Amino acid sequence: MTGRIRAEKTREKRMTEFERAPRLTAFPRIDDYGFISDCEVTALISPSGAIEWMCLPRMDSPSVFAAILDRSAGSFRFAPADFMVPTDRRYIPGTMVMETSWRSGDGWATVRDVLLVGPWRHQTPGRSAHRRTPTDYDAEHILLRTVHCETGQIQFGLDCQPAFGYGRYRARWNYLGSYYLAQADADGTDLQLTLSTDMRLGLEGTHAVARTLLKTGDTRFCALAWGSRDAPGDVEEAEERLLRTIHHWRHWLAGGRFPDHPWTAELTRSALTLKGLTFAPTGAVAAAATTSLPETPGGERNWDYRYSWIRDSAFALWGLYTLGFTWEANDFFSYILDLTEEARDMQIVYGIGGETDLTEQTLPHLRGYDNASPVRIGNEAYRQRQHDVWGAALDAVYLYGRHQDQIDARAWPLLGRAVKSALTYWREPDHGIWEVRGEPRHFTSSKVMCWVAADRGARLARIHQDLERAQRWQKAADEIHADICAHAVDSRGVFTQYYGSTSLDASTLLIPLVRFLPPDDERVRNTVLAIADELTEDGLVLRYRVDETDDGCAGEEGAFTICSFWLVSALSEIGEKTRAKQLCEKLLGYASPLGLYAEEIDPRTGRHWGNYPQAFTHLALINAVMHVIQDEQAILRQALGGESIAPRLDDAPLTRGYIHR
Repeated sequence: MTGRIRAEKTREKRMTEFERAPRLTAFPRIDDYGFISDCEVTALISPSGAIEWMCLPRMDSPSVFAAILDRSAGSFRFAPADFMVPTDRRYIPGTMVMETSWRSGDGWATVRDVLLVGPWRHQTPGRSAHRRTPTDYDAEHILLRTVHCETGQIQFGLDCQPAFGYGRYRARWNYLGSYYLAQADADGTDLQLTLSTDMRLGLEGTHAVARTLLKTGDTRFCALAWGSRDAPGDVEEAEERLLRTIHHWRHWLAGGRFPDHPWTAELTRSALTLKGLTFAPTGAVAAAATTSLPETPGGERNWDYRYSWIRDSAFALWGLYTLGFTWEANDFFSYILDLTEEARDMQIVYGIGGETDLTEQTLPHLRGYDNASPVRIGNEAYRQRQHDVWGAALDAVYLYGRHQDQIDARAWPLLGRAVKSALTYWREPDHGIWEVRGEPRHFTSSKVMCWVAADRGARLARIHQDLERAQRWQKAADEIHADICAHAVDSRGVFTQYYGSTSLDASTLLIPLVRFLPPDDERVRNTVLAIADELTEDGLVLRYRVDETDDGCAGEEGAFTICSFWLVSALSEIGEKTRAKQLCEKLLGYASPLGLYAEEIDPRTGRHWGNYPQAFTHLALINAVMHVIQDEQAILRQALGGESIAPRLDDAPLTRGYIHR
């Protein structure tokens, strides 16, 4: 059974009678949106055929289409004139090109949506210019939408209504010499949009609209451009540039290494999603494409995730290196070095262009997704002290060094500063990996990552033949290790959320993955099984119990998908291979119809919540799936009389755990 069919069957089984009943909401499910990207801009496409989220000229810029956050904040529909449910939606295999099939009366039509990628062209360096080495391909800054009538006839329509600046500024349309070309701008912004099509446009207030009858064999196109490149002039050129983009994505994917396994489709979609969330000019990986999608229905846990978190770096490098995407991994590592080379201290999160000021503000004029407010832009967490950041940075250096057989000279000052900061602050409380907005605590996972900083620093110092620092840092790592084991373990022999607590926290699943203790340590096993049995809802893992943790927010939250994938990896590590595989298969069944994941899943309904798609989740998926695949390979080798390939802690291969000895 293919991954998509399995996901559809699992999703149908999950739906209650309430879910099947008509819902009094104008908003699609978050997991019903499609995602496309050109590695500079991203867009979300609703089942109605409307672009309902798109920010220009970068993925973290103000939106021009934001109907996902307020139905009056701009959208761009390209679909049959009569509103209907599509017959099928899918990605063209191996690409970030979406394809939607529609049936209306006796007519069938296929729509393809793509953010065009084309050959590199000269550009003047500026704020959005490339800092990394440009590839042969580059974003064309054009959204292309084509429709082909397969059979019969069908009334088809276009309705483009931009709302600039997160819906603050009304669009003003003007023709550019013909009924097939129009431009939109607005007071309050310098951004201009050019809409070209082979359908005759009408300009009705803030709307550019068109309507035509398609007959068998007809193809039409429309293109929205915001840069210096010309949009396609006719349907033949549109098709040519679409095919060129398809070739680009398939060529990129062919450069990866994927196992021959039924779950390869899930790995390839995750790889493409991560690439789509990568900002090509700098190599930064954005945590998600969106802001303020709520973690629970109508809730206030609505954050802006269009930034790059340092803690994602080790996960990202592990996933990219594991799947063979060395160029992307090295680019992300260089982005981290660029941020920290001259900085006196390290923030936990930065803008995708390297920005350090992410001041948070609310947008009260937007109602929010299904009335979940507030809508926020910026992220105040950039001011927080989170002690895991230094361990994540050091492990990124360590991973880079193992894969490149060398350490960039710029990394050594980062190494020294990061270890020094970890050793200076590890005894103090912080806000932890979950960025709680309550009182700082002595979070166990933060202490563990401070140990990672000292441990990896010592290893790297030995490689660099700096034996004095290696000895000093190893001694500090041993001290941190002993302190954690003395104060973070409760009477059951379980690692808890913070010192003196009895509460569980999913972040302690990282303990075996970062090799803080060997997987066969009784405390590790106790912790993993306690989380599996006590911190789950219908088998899905919560970050923590909100009634036991002062996180500064009201309301409930769903299961964090990344934590569930962490549990798969941790179960595999402690020898619970069958349980790990069963949970992994269950989680893959929760994927959206297009193979994507948001931040959270409601265990009762299977609905996705939070920002979407989520890079962290797809990185954890890669880790979990690779654990299960390796377990299966080990069992097969043993069955064929081969040696056990269970790794020793000292020589764990690079495809085990997300951080390595």
